[in-house]
Amino acid sequence: MIKENIECIRSKIRETCEKCGRKQEDVKLIAVSKTKPVSMLKEAYDCGCRDFGENKVQELVDKWEQMPKDIRWHMIGHLQRNKVKYIVDKVYLIHSVDSLRLAEEISKEAVKKGVTVSILIEVNVAQEETKFGTTCNDVCNLVEEIAKLPGILVKGLMTIAPYVENPEENRQYFEKLRQIYVDIIQKNVDNVYMEELSMGMTGDYVTAITEGATYVRIGTAIFGERLYVNKE
Repeated sequence: MIKENIECIRSKIRETCEKCGRKQEDVKLIAVSKTKPVSMLKEAYDCGCRDFGENKVQELVDKWEQMPKDIRWHMIGHLQRNKVKYIVDKVYLIHSVDSLRLAEEISKEAVKKGVTVSILIEVNVAQEETKFGTTCNDVCNLVEEIAKLPGILVKGLMTIAPYVENPEENRQYFEKLRQIYVDIIQKNVDNVYMEELSMGMTGDYVTAITEGATYVRIGTAIFGERLYVNKE
């Protein structure tokens, strides 16, 4: 099942890129493996997946220890400052940085461990009260402040759009994030390399790709339904 699911998603990514004039290799698939057993991750790995996304620090660390070391681990869930030290030397990219205080903690631990941590700034574009993320108005200032910190590279932006039946309803949020992304690029801030837009999940990744997503985070369409409603 997992193999067929991944092939289907890759096919849709390819078709969508062709339709909107993008290169397929510019859109990277993150297999969101939160709550899933290592056996399922290994199936996805055998199908060529090398980017895996986790929501919880302990789960990421446990799987990091059990899985091949060429995997690029993505921290996509809310990150508490007291957990930063466990993952700074294990993650490829932290998608969920939404405050200067969190960035300062990442910087401190990165310097301590002699690593450079790539991060995305999470923006709550839809202004949902249940979601984390900085605001559209504050993101530019936050990027400029974080860029001054040692041991951190700001690589782009991330958003989690609302869960909707019709993916077109989320186009406005993807479009808005893309515009903020372009605005930040034009500022030419030192130590800011705006290369990535992490947006789009199982229900709306095709729409996100047409609006410029470089990472799509897909769990349900690869691994099947979870026991709870929130879908990544």
